[in-house]
Amino acid sequence: MKAQGRIHRSVSTWQQPVPVPASPERSALIDQLAERILALPVDRPRVGIDGLTASGKTSFGHELADRIARAGRPVLRASLDDFKKPWRDRHLYDRESGEGYYRNAFDYPLIRKLLLEPLGPGGSGDCALCAIDPLTQIDHSSTLTSAEDDAVLIVDGVFAFRPEIDDHWDFRIWLEVSPEVSVRRGTARDNDEAIHRDRYLKAEQLYLAEVQPLRFVDVVVDNSIFARPHLVPAGRNRA
Repeated sequence: MKAQGRIHRSVSTWQQPVPVPASPERSALIDQLAERILALPVDRPRVGIDGLTASGKTSFGHELADRIARAGRPVLRASLDDFKKPWRDRHLYDRESGEGYYRNAFDYPLIRKLLLEPLGPGGSGDCALCAIDPLTQIDHSSTLTSAEDDAVLIVDGVFAFRPEIDDHWDFRIWLEVSPEVSVRRGTARDNDEAIHRDRYLKAEQLYLAEVQPLRFVDVVVDNSIFARPHLVPAGRNRA
């Protein structure tokens, strides 16, 4: 039996705990996807998890990381929330409307440079799992993690499959929930319905209309009921 692989986590203070196993159905689905990722014919696969706000991306990423580590592979965990532009520069552009959040909140060149390219073909393996801490605004971009040759990178975040970074993923997972579920869960978590309905949801509707990310994801998981997630046809398999 292989020793458990190490999970390298971001230094960001914006952290969520690893959820406890919810059900045999959820564990079986996580097992199934972990096996697919472990079988990818690349040395350091880069896995992106996308979906509407509060669809469960971070929890799903933690569960997947834990399962892959138990199979003996090292894992690097990151969130795109740790690669947003600093708040001190928000006077330079709109970041608070739905469209402004979609177009301006994330630093995609930095995501490529610090996180995705180092783990790609020919990359050094030395990556930053956090650029700007979203809570403290401390710059951690010089804090590097050295990825083992067989490490798996798992990144969660909205807009993960935008053209600016989409070609850097080796496996793409979309978590499907309805807009109503997204707003309800987000409001319960953050106690702010307006920001979820008027900023995040509108930003995501722009993303869905412009990029249509479900056309080219590898897996779509209906995560509407946490204990009973299930696969639905991915875009590339749809008629």
